[in-house]
Amino acid sequence: MTKKKSNKVSYGVAIRHAFEYLLENHPDVFVIGQGLWSPWYVGNTMTELDIKFGKERIIDTPVSESACTGAAVGASLAGMRPIVVHPRIDFMLYALDSIVNQAAKWSHMVGGQAHPAVTIRGIINRGGEQGAQHSQALHAWFAHIPGLRVVMPYSVKDARDLLISSVLSNDPVIFLDDRWLYENEDDLDPIIPADIKSVGPKILKAGSDITIVGCGYSTQLALESAAELAKDGIKAEVIDLRVLNPMDPDIIIQSVKKTGSLAVIDGGWKNCGIASEIIASTVEKISPKYLNSKPVRITLPDCPAPTSKVLENLYYPNKIKISQLIKDQLI
Repeated sequence: MTKKKSNKVSYGVAIRHAFEYLLENHPDVFVIGQGLWSPWYVGNTMTELDIKFGKERIIDTPVSESACTGAAVGASLAGMRPIVVHPRIDFMLYALDSIVNQAAKWSHMVGGQAHPAVTIRGIINRGGEQGAQHSQALHAWFAHIPGLRVVMPYSVKDARDLLISSVLSNDPVIFLDDRWLYENEDDLDPIIPADIKSVGPKILKAGSDITIVGCGYSTQLALESAAELAKDGIKAEVIDLRVLNPMDPDIIIQSVKKTGSLAVIDGGWKNCGIASEIIASTVEKISPKYLNSKPVRITLPDCPAPTSKVLENLYYPNKIKISQLIKDQLI
């Protein structure tokens, strides 16, 4: 028997494959942002793309979050499909006017006559004693804004395919990837671009006792916690949200009707967070008779991230803490 050849690649390299596909097949695509020629900024997600495609399409800018994002939004209104890269989402906040007041609004303000097809990639950095200004995800902020699609891939395949789908969308998209996922590996099938409008939550693990929902790195925590719970005979169903805005809760609702319990893991804070939105969107559409226990939000503590490694270990949830919280919920 011939052994099947492995196509295993890492999450970071999968993102590079997406850039490569887009730049090779779509001449209206270009990339702009800080540190795009340096692996220190963007890891292995853009290695040597400037060499392969030229520095006129991989544009490394000065430290100018507002300027490069504004330029990209303008280019999208002129018919291009730019990708803006912010190596730290924390400093992407300098570009909020271009994102929230411009990109998200243009199509609505001109009756659909203009479509800012811009993709804004924010990279999430956490841990490593980086502290409060280098540790935020901020996904709930952007998911709150009408007109913005917000995509947060967990799997290696989604890291590649959802970036492609985001860039080929005619809507402005916030694409958030997490450095804590960059070393994950998986086999990849050939690229078949999908319409971003057809992408919704996905069941990664079937179960019957509780539904656990995550997005981005929180989905990995959900899978690890489900494995811990299985040691005690608890069968958890794990759902990866994938697209935060617009959010389609139907799969989650059907899962909770089956399991009777819901836990949401979120790499943001509890107050006005995505965990609250998932729970609210679920329980307002099902009868209380389906719930065997109250839903639980598992989030970061309501304080900025610490710098000390010892405190970081307390600050960030892990599979042991999460599985215990879920077991307490089910008692």
